[in-house]
Amino acid sequence: MNTGPLQDKKVILGVTGSIASYKSLDLASKLVQSQSRVDVVLTNSATKFISPMAFESITHTKVFLDIFDAVPTQYLNHIKLAESADIMIIAPATANTIAKLATGIADDALGTTVLANKAPLIVAPAMDGNMFNHPATQENISKLISRGVFIAGPSEGRLASGLYGYGRLVETQELLGVISMILGSNGDLKDRKIVVSAGGTQESIDPVRIITNRSSGKMGYAIATAARDRGAQVALVTGPSALDDPVGILIRKVDSALEMKAELDDECLDADAVIMAAAVCDWKPEKVLTNKIKKSEEDNLTINFTKNPDIIGNISGRNLIKVGFAAESENLIENAKTKITSKDLDFIVANDITANDSGFASDTNKATFIHASGTTEELPLMDKYDVANAILDRVVAGIK
Repeated sequence: MNTGPLQDKKVILGVTGSIASYKSLDLASKLVQSQSRVDVVLTNSATKFISPMAFESITHTKVFLDIFDAVPTQYLNHIKLAESADIMIIAPATANTIAKLATGIADDALGTTVLANKAPLIVAPAMDGNMFNHPATQENISKLISRGVFIAGPSEGRLASGLYGYGRLVETQELLGVISMILGSNGDLKDRKIVVSAGGTQESIDPVRIITNRSSGKMGYAIATAARDRGAQVALVTGPSALDDPVGILIRKVDSALEMKAELDDECLDADAVIMAAAVCDWKPEKVLTNKIKKSEEDNLTINFTKNPDIIGNISGRNLIKVGFAAESENLIENAKTKITSKDLDFIVANDITANDSGFASDTNKATFIHASGTTEELPLMDKYDVANAILDRVVAGIK
């Protein structure tokens, strides 16, 4: 698993008395897999839903239950715990807990830990019925936001009672994204804007049919996520993709190459760098038919195509660093080098799409960086998130 900003971080996970508390086990597990140190604080109500032993088995640390737990230090447990934290998250957070946090009540281990905590605090609400929309809950949440607390969710959907509405705890992946975003907010791309394109574009043939390519968008999404995790303001312009929207990223969804060009032209006006990871259709039908093409007696169908504009080659901006991609099936280096000059790139990322471990839809990539100076860097097979950070390392060096 990619660790990113979670590696070696100390995370306090507060769990309160909600049926959604079972999801916090998954969050604890994912944090541990990301090489975070996780300390869990359970309220008494939480233990009615889930066992402390379950968390201890996952985190390999003792769960904090009682404010009066004795330790051989000069501090109470909650003080020691809070002082060592890099970030604290309460997931799920019930309406009762949110009310206590808003008024500063510290009558249990979780409340005292929150008051002693100076690290960023994330609260992920989970409650039933109309509780989240109740004026009292909204007022309490507003108080927390005014103090700098990040509120994650809740999601809309079916609740435990069978009602439908806002109150579902957001999914683990989204919570991990929020934690990563906050931990990385002061990274080396803070106050910088990075524009990323991703996915494959689609060109209409008729109301039913399209021409497109096999791009999944994974590389572009990984770059956008890594840039966010390093503190950047990120705009992701993406063609159709089955991937989940990353947290904390401005997402512009498009279909065609011309739509992508318009969005990129706009986003790049105030950007520091653009990374063109999208697989743009080079060609589009000369004419889009208004009616569906019917199957006929003919064995052949002829469609005339015309070229799409070169998007990244025509992008300009203030001291804009431009990074392109070359997805090739032959003559990888030679074909990639020709694009550097023609598209006015600072460097290009070349990869062999015929390789099983670095082609479309794979989670890994074996890339070669080719710089405008002519120098090349061949990277080993890496996870796409790690390739993304390698790209951003060069972008950071260029910005400076």
